[in-house]
Amino acid sequence: AVVNERLQELVRMFKERTEKAKEKLIDPDSSDEDSIIQCEWESSLSFSNISTNTCTDLAWKAHLLRCSVLILMKPTLSSVSFFADLMYVLWLFLVCLAWNWNVWFIPVRWAFPYQTPENIYYWLLADYLCDFIYFLDITVFQPRLQFVRGGDIVINSFFEFNERLEAILAKAYIYRVIRTTTYLLYCLHCNACLFYSCSAWIGLGSTTWVYNGEGNSYIRCYYFAVKTLITIGGLPHPTTLFEMVFQLINFFVGVFAFSIMIGQMRDVVGAATAGQTYYRTCVDNTIKYMSSYRIPKDVQNRVKTWYNYTWQSQGMLDEQELLIQLPDKMRLDIAVDVNYSIVSKVPLFQGCDRQMIFDMLKSLRSVVYLPGDYICKKDEVGREMYIIKAGEVQVVGGPDGRTVFVTLRAGSVFGEISLLAVGGGNRRTANVIAHGFANLFILDKKDLNEILVHYPESNKLLRKKARLNRSKTKEPPQVPAAQVRAETPKLLRAALEMTEKSSGLKGAMAKVKEKTNKSSVSLQVNIF
Repeated sequence: AVVNERLQELVRMFKERTEKAKEKLIDPDSSDEDSIIQCEWESSLSFSNISTNTCTDLAWKAHLLRCSVLILMKPTLSSVSFFADLMYVLWLFLVCLAWNWNVWFIPVRWAFPYQTPENIYYWLLADYLCDFIYFLDITVFQPRLQFVRGGDIVINSFFEFNERLEAILAKAYIYRVIRTTTYLLYCLHCNACLFYSCSAWIGLGSTTWVYNGEGNSYIRCYYFAVKTLITIGGLPHPTTLFEMVFQLINFFVGVFAFSIMIGQMRDVVGAATAGQTYYRTCVDNTIKYMSSYRIPKDVQNRVKTWYNYTWQSQGMLDEQELLIQLPDKMRLDIAVDVNYSIVSKVPLFQGCDRQMIFDMLKSLRSVVYLPGDYICKKDEVGREMYIIKAGEVQVVGGPDGRTVFVTLRAGSVFGEISLLAVGGGNRRTANVIAHGFANLFILDKKDLNEILVHYPESNKLLRKKARLNRSKTKEPPQVPAAQVRAETPKLLRAALEMTEKSSGLKGAMAKVKEKTNKSSVSLQVNIF
């Protein structure tokens, strides 16, 4: 019943698609938003567009049946796969515990007198339980040691638990440090067991070098193993040839074992701090370069601030360096998971082909701008379009260039007018500065043109929306300022004053003086 309902829904969607395609054939110049044919379920399953004029009824039915089956099975398969992987990792953890039981306690039971007739049943119960776990692992979970999957030979390793656990941990280096430390402790554990076995063979307390049988035997022998392998010193001197040979072997093994462990620990810590080391190296080299060329201090401080904020907000300086090594399919999957939720909410791209948005996601670059940075300036050639990922930017202008026209926030787009060359020009129409720290996605003009070649309908829709945005964001015409009356020359004013004093005229000359004073006052008001 569910399959039939899905088939009916798909048939209805294809009928609507056919009608829209016929309308486009009749009116090919139309660029309305309604003319964009969307088929999200088809693009999500990565099926190519199929022409309704060339497909037969049989092909349509087969395609519909295949789509419906995949749509119905997709959630089930993903959930089952996740549940199976989780159960398998938990089972590997149980097998690892059983394996560690035997690895650690078999040497103890062989060397120390901890297994007695009174507690033999408890030891045997633990042994049989571990054997039962091994039997289930061989017969149920891993019945094959080698098999072919996808043409490749797959070998099941006994240490598969370590690989799978590191794959799911966010900070795998912590587990690697713990595992390396465990290797070191196990070497000391084996040496303690050998020392007690040799002491028992020679005779407990028979010489000053062997274990004297006092206190906890395992703790005292483990203490001797630590001092021997690490070569701390203060050890009792061997008295027999066997004791000397044993001690020499301990020294040599300690040197090689600890050098290997220290090397592994250095590699683990180095791999864990590789990103931080790279960041520090870049900062130091940049500071050295700016100091050698005597860059002003304010510029140096802004560069340091950019490095600090970018590292703290992203954990890396350039995301492309990590993704460039991956195949296109994997890069697209990561880009969709990280950026699609932001780009899909942008009004400019609503109604566009979904596959076009996927292609665009692979070309986006993330850039961080500091407070007050000019992102683009008016009348410069536009080669990039910007999508705000986080933060705010302000569109400014006016006579002084500081009047804020609008504040854009996360999810807004700007720079598309000059990028799409709407209105016959490719110049920026306004100044845009960062208001606080702003993280922006940048799309290059060349990349966008290469994408839009394959999506002509989306190209028309984007240009139409860009024209609408251009008409809305046009600045009002500036009213020319009123002409200021010129100030009366000082020489003329001085001549008037002298004439008034000498002749005593206060008629027309006084009026002229009064008008002169008024004009100078009005001029000062206009200036301030």
